[in-house]
Amino acid sequence: MNFSIRLKTAMDEKQINQSDLSALTGMSKASISQYLSGKNEPSKKNIAKIAEALKVTEAWLMGLDEEHQPVQQPVKKLTVEEAARIMGKSDKFVRLGLQQGVLPFGSAVKVSTKWSYYISTQKFNEYVGR
Repeated sequence: MNFSIRLKTAMDEKQINQSDLSALTGMSKASISQYLSGKNEPSKKNIAKIAEALKVTEAWLMGLDEEHQPVQQPVKKLTVEEAARIMGKSDKFVRLGLQQGVLPFGSAVKVSTKWSYYISTQKFNEYVGR
């Protein structure tokens, strides 16, 4: 199996589309499209970013390992900045939405003079349709 097929397989398993992968890796949608079509293969650095985002090993993505073993990682806390980037909104939009309780995927608590934010990865993914 070549890189493009493995990339498609991993994206399908994680229910991640090109836009999501672009947001998670910082790569352009055009680059991801070229990787999926087989026109280009990513650099080693970008393979590492894609593998991390899809929670698979680099060796499996590159076809060096036949056994598909997802990388076991602790659940990563989603930051306000990441949520805003994925949604295509500003950080301020997400912060105010959490502070006012209008965004259903997290909460904000004022501690002294600063705000502390919590975003549920599961609820966020449901909210944005991932």
